[in-house]
Amino acid sequence: MPKQQGGRHLGVNRSLAGDILIFAVLACFGAFMLLPFIYAIAQSVKPIEEIFVFPPRFLANHPTTENYRMLSQLTDSLWIPFSRYAANSIFVTVVGTLLNLIVASMAAFPLAKYKFPGSGFLFHIVVMALLFTGPVTALPQYIVVAKTQLINTPWAVILPTVALPLGLFLMKNFMTQINDAMLEAARIDGAGIFRVFVSICMPLVKPASFTLVIFSFQSLWNSTGGAYVYEEELKLLPTILNQIATAGMSRVGPGAAAAVLMMIPSFLIFVLLQSRIIETMAFSGIKG
Repeated sequence: MPKQQGGRHLGVNRSLAGDILIFAVLACFGAFMLLPFIYAIAQSVKPIEEIFVFPPRFLANHPTTENYRMLSQLTDSLWIPFSRYAANSIFVTVVGTLLNLIVASMAAFPLAKYKFPGSGFLFHIVVMALLFTGPVTALPQYIVVAKTQLINTPWAVILPTVALPLGLFLMKNFMTQINDAMLEAARIDGAGIFRVFVSICMPLVKPASFTLVIFSFQSLWNSTGGAYVYEEELKLLPTILNQIATAGMSRVGPGAAAAVLMMIPSFLIFVLLQSRIIETMAFSGIKG
């Protein structure tokens, strides 16, 4: 029981002060994390003379929408309609994200819930694959894509991301936490392996699924595909926006506006699904 002094609970007062302190610290960290986003937005509304001022200013003194207007004019003057580039990126992002989720989940289920010869070895390969970054695997990946004649197709960007080891590692570790008794009860009731996977396992790993969707969406949405796609009508949105932004000093403002526009879809996806990420990191809700 907290000690009383003058009719007040000192323990409660200390707890309230601690809560206020924790909230203040977290608010400071949150504000610090928001600084890059605020700076990107501020850059996109700065007139050209403020972008190159020294010392640089964090916020715009005279905000303007001129950069967005110039970006709209530049995209309207492209040889290929801007909507075509946007459609290419949307197709690659949506299809790639769905395939990544399906393949990672279906591969993780037997590794997590069934013991078969070589299962441990296969998972060790997945863990070792996490050690290799994109630049390390770029050359062999290009050779595979070229040998399968996928150059200059959207599948050259989609298929290499479908079997990334991060998704399999995440889904496998999360599925391991599912109580085996639940799956055994479903099998006793006559459910097959695929039914158990779809109706029992996948609903229980929604937090991990949404986390994988966020990672995959962000990776594919920001992918340029420049190493595999050369035809103009097949290029992705980041490639065109990068070309616009790097065409000269006068394009710095429109480039900042393009960067903000590219951030919006990923930001919205994260805001909508961020609670699921917290559940994933805590492995909550499915421990038996």
